[in-house]
Amino acid sequence: MNDKIEKKDNNNIKQIDKLVELSLLYDFYGELLKENQKCIFEDYILNDLSLSEIAEQQGISRQGVHDVVKRCSNQLIKYEEKLHLIEKFEQTKQKVSRIKELSEQIIKLNKFNLLNERNLSNEYSIPNEFNLLTEIELLSDSILEDL
Repeated sequence: MNDKIEKKDNNNIKQIDKLVELSLLYDFYGELLKENQKCIFEDYILNDLSLSEIAEQQGISRQGVHDVVKRCSNQLIKYEEKLHLIEKFEQTKQKVSRIKELSEQIIKLNKFNLLNERNLSNEYSIPNEFNLLTEIELLSDSILEDL
């Protein structure tokens, strides 16, 4: 009994992973599909409509809807295989995350010393190094949000 539940859970996870992957592919390459294909693909993958619901809306068979979704999925995968935009996006995201981590570490390591210097010199401006690191952190945050 537990084996059946475990297999069912694994299948559900695989289906969710596939939906997430197709959604991501669509985010990057969806505009390259024809308008009718986009509509059907969005309804099935993003809006979670059944083949029957879409077929009724579009005036085509369930098999026709299935074929369009399958063709679109394959086409989106081929776009990524050729262009690698998602791969590049993920690499950039990792690099920016690393920049953010490094800037946070530097700020933590230097904050105490920088604040002490400011107090000793009776100046209210934070040293340039601190400002630059803060800007790096803000830029990293902004880029990560945009990605």
